[in-house]
Amino acid sequence: MAEKTLSYEITNTYSTLNENTAKTKNVWVVFHGIGYLSRYFLRHFHNLNPEENYIIAPQAQSKYYLNNEYRHVGASWLTKENTEAEIENILNYLDEVYKAEELEKAPNIIFLGYSQGVSIATRWVARQKIKCDHLIMHSGKVPAELKPGDFQFLKNTRFSFIYGTEDEYLKKGIIEVEEERLKELFLENFEVYTFNGGHEVNSELLGKFL
Repeated sequence: MAEKTLSYEITNTYSTLNENTAKTKNVWVVFHGIGYLSRYFLRHFHNLNPEENYIIAPQAQSKYYLNNEYRHVGASWLTKENTEAEIENILNYLDEVYKAEELEKAPNIIFLGYSQGVSIATRWVARQKIKCDHLIMHSGKVPAELKPGDFQFLKNTRFSFIYGTEDEYLKKGIIEVEEERLKELFLENFEVYTFNGGHEVNSELLGKFL
């Protein structure tokens, strides 16, 4: 048996919330976790001032039916199968989102990764050298292959790590190791925030970053 590789063009969606106008102060690019569709992930950002915040939610390409019920659809960014090629596909897609939304003109750009989305946000920033004003890592882990040198080009960026104290996926031992590693990755402007809760998006806390 032989497994071969080819390239072809693919179309994918992404979702936005609010309008990008002259009144916009912050542009968010938010990366959902496993099981989400981008349009539903945007629900977590409705509490932000709609005139001042424009939110872009990229969409993971691999979709599947949730809970084997063939009713609700979710998506996943990556699996352990053919991971490196999939990462390249995702980064190419995100580069196109960046161009389409003219993010180089954004007044204050915030990247947020939630759960599996942390691995996508940090890889995109590190590998493609995408600048941002604030990188928020919410309830997820930074990929092991990323090193401190990958983020040195971000001179004035804020780095925040958020997690719930009852997160069933981030046990105490994992959290302690991850915090120490993040302090090594992000030598300056790094802060940790916790909240009482599990593996969930804390919309109230996000609003306090502005």
